[in-house]
Amino acid sequence: MKIQDTELSLIQGDITQQETEAIVNAANSSLMGGGGVDGAIHRAGGPVILEECKRIRVQRGPLPPGQAVVTTGGNLKAGYVIHTVGPIWQGGHQNEAAVLASAYQESLKLAKVKDIKTISFPSISTGAYGYPLDEAARVAVEAVVNFIKENSEVFKEVCFVLFDGKTYTAYEQALKKF
Repeated sequence: MKIQDTELSLIQGDITQQETEAIVNAANSSLMGGGGVDGAIHRAGGPVILEECKRIRVQRGPLPPGQAVVTTGGNLKAGYVIHTVGPIWQGGHQNEAAVLASAYQESLKLAKVKDIKTISFPSISTGAYGYPLDEAARVAVEAVVNFIKENSEVFKEVCFVLFDGKTYTAYEQALKKF
């Protein structure tokens, strides 16, 4: 889908294999790696990512949900990893949608500051953090589309790289509503 000058796409695959300037990591607040996409990015990118995360943590402490920081991509094809923390699902009454939208928006803001033109996102908060997939897809697509519309000439491509068919279908349905 084309939004002004930006190509917005969905693919099913492994985000660690993307040939893009930056990939987004669905990190935890500790920035020390973990399971799911976070662990996969740290394993594929090598120890330099963890070392940079440790330095960031010393400087600023744990990363709050909805915020983002950037490190090198290490051994990844992507030159940068933008680490963001999504909300833990608590029934939808703890401002989860706003925090999730912020995770996407803050990642895009960092990419804009770094003059990154191509960026790939995973589905944030839908694994161990338990965010319902259909709702998370709606929030993610809306946040990204709105950011692109407000920053029309910033990005060449924004891609959602979704690990499995179920996740891909949820994002495809959310994107069709736009």
